[in-house]
Amino acid sequence: QVQLVESGGGLVQAGGSLRLSCAASGRTVSSVAMGWFRQAPGKEREFVAAISRSSGSTSYADSVKGRFTISKDNVKNTVNLQMNSLKPEDTAVYYCAAALTWLPPISAGGYNYWGQGTPVTVSS
Repeated sequence: QVQLVESGGGLVQAGGSLRLSCAASGRTVSSVAMGWFRQAPGKEREFVAAISRSSGSTSYADSVKGRFTISKDNVKNTVNLQMNSLKPEDTAVYYCAAALTWLPPISAGGYNYWGQGTPVTVSS
């Protein structure tokens, strides 16, 4: 079992920045591929970003590419999502997930473990 706990969500104004962190236990983040997903009110959960087990590759949704950066901190055993130039449409509950694969899936179904989410609200 892998336990994931997100933190860092909050309220920011459009154009601002926020850093989300996902603390993992049960496994080292270096041993799993990890991803970030988000779910806005009334919408399905969507892919945001993913990072491979070794952090050698990353993938981003087109909507966040150039604004968001996913990374792993192997010392703190966290996966992070730096979000810059936030837009109101980024408002959602953000979830981190872990997959027992080498490469990171870009679909939610590819992940084995999920955190409870941290809400992000971007005001205009």
